[in-house]
Amino acid sequence: MNFQRGRRNEELEMNLVPLIDVLLVIIIFLVVSATFSRTSELQINLPTAEANSPVDKPLVITVEVDATGRYMVNGNEVAGKDVVTIASALTKAAGNGKEPTIVINADANATHQSVVNVMEAARQASYTHITFATQIGSGS
Repeated sequence: MNFQRGRRNEELEMNLVPLIDVLLVIIIFLVVSATFSRTSELQINLPTAEANSPVDKPLVITVEVDATGRYMVNGNEVAGKDVVTIASALTKAAGNGKEPTIVINADANATHQSVVNVMEAARQASYTHITFATQIGSGS
């Protein structure tokens, strides 16, 4: 039943005027905020120092762990594989140096326990700076 006999159905069309108004306001806001950000920059010239570089280099102890579980501290093979022997080798390698950095070079096939043993030996010797050496992959 059609109650509106004489009227035709008008096509609905989108009114773009409010959309254009909103876009213009957004563009004006962006332009104004961009100019304010440029004016708020400061030109700072930092001072330079003519100091000598530090003569004392930090003590670095390298610990190599191979796939079979052998340990080498600064190129010297450690006789045993237990934590106490590794800790004594670290202490001997450090000598009188304070707070050495322990660099662990572990083979990719070395067991997790071998690396944990080195970390535990460093803890027992009271060395807290421990890092791991890595190499960049071949991109395979």
